Amino acid sequence: MVQISLRVDDDVKRGAEQTFDDIGISMSAAINIFLKKVARERRIPFELSADPFYSESNMAHLRRGISALNAGKGVEHEPIEVEGE
Repeated sequence: MVQISLRVDDDVKRGAEQTFDDIGISMSAAINIFLKKVARERRIPFELSADPFYSESNMAHLRRGISALNAGKGVEHEPIEVEGE
């Protein structure tokens, strides 16, 4: 057996621990289940998708905006609140 050490956000850890407690398994057992499934299937056992914020077109738009601000062309404003966030 080998020991793995990892860093996790406190809120994520608490939420995961509560879920695992509700299921009746330990954090260690849950992580072992995940790792065994990854090894067996040779893939992440759930869908992963990129945050559209980081799309190349959006990043290019942000870089253009930053360049304009750095060149003194542009308008700074307060952060915009998005409903539901």
